[in-house]
Amino acid sequence: MTVDRDEVRAAGDGTAVVATAPDRGGRAADLLRTRNLTSIVSRNAAVVGLAVVVIVGIVLVPTFGSVDNFRNVALAASFIAIIAVGMTFVIINGGIDLSVGSTYALAVILSAMASPYGSLAAVLVPLVVTAAVGLLQGLIIARLRLPAFIVTLAGLTGIRGLVFLITHEGNDVPQIPGFKVFEILGTGSFLGIGNPVWIAVVLFAIGWWVLNRTAFGQSVQAVGGNAQAAELMGLPVRRTTATVYVISGLCAGIAGVLTTALSGGGQEARIGDAYELQAIAAVVIGGTLLAGGVGSMVGTAAGVALLFVIQNLIVQGANLNSYVQQVVSGGFLLVVVILQATVSRRSGKAT
Repeated sequence: MTVDRDEVRAAGDGTAVVATAPDRGGRAADLLRTRNLTSIVSRNAAVVGLAVVVIVGIVLVPTFGSVDNFRNVALAASFIAIIAVGMTFVIINGGIDLSVGSTYALAVILSAMASPYGSLAAVLVPLVVTAAVGLLQGLIIARLRLPAFIVTLAGLTGIRGLVFLITHEGNDVPQIPGFKVFEILGTGSFLGIGNPVWIAVVLFAIGWWVLNRTAFGQSVQAVGGNAQAAELMGLPVRRTTATVYVISGLCAGIAGVLTTALSGGGQEARIGDAYELQAIAAVVIGGTLLAGGVGSMVGTAAGVALLFVIQNLIVQGANLNSYVQQVVSGGFLLVVVILQATVSRRSGKAT
């Protein structure tokens, strides 16, 4: 006779003693369900939060729900959103890029300075330079195995210094001479929505496809989850790490070109200050773990929208200044990070 899940042994007096084994199968199933639930919450909390905030805003603030207001919020958010696309790749890969704000400013200035030579130069020059900046940082991080925080912090200060250098300590404010075709990228619209918004949507779609449907995207997630394990599996860890910083630099460059196209130039050297913090905040609020390995483009898009919707509500509903917006955004980010740490801890116990 077979005794299921029990162990039968003979005692000294000949009686049979049945020792019940722990129900490991049931416990493993419960832990797996817990892990899946925490993963779902982490990935979709920003989407749910955005829906709640929008509904509350429409109910409490009459002007918030207007089409014009949503259009303006989307346009304002599109530049940070584009930068956040590249930042999503970097953070999922287990890194950080503090230089994107300065890189964005460099692209704005270079685009305006190159515009007298034609629209193609105004677009390509800043993109090539920002991609090269990302490649340089990526190679230093990947090849020399230096901390991304230190390398990109050096990039933040160094690139910002370069921006002030080429603008003669910020005294020169380059502008686009006359009308250039590439300005349509910033000033044009489709279906009443500005072109920068559509470009952001396209980049998010491309980013989602690359991250979820390509071998490179799987490598990014694997390296962020465990770089040593990924290397043992034969994945190109160094090349993947360098590439995500190129993507980040390119995204900052695209945002910079669009800013110049929208404004016609005339931007100060200080532009983009603290943009890296906004991009990181949006990515983290969207559910991407700072530790790397977990994240999504949909979550980042929701994170960007949530940040700007909250800021818009603060302005319209409470009529408070930008400093209060920063306090609220900082507090909101702190809450999200604490919740992420809690979710990650519970998920870790489920493994």
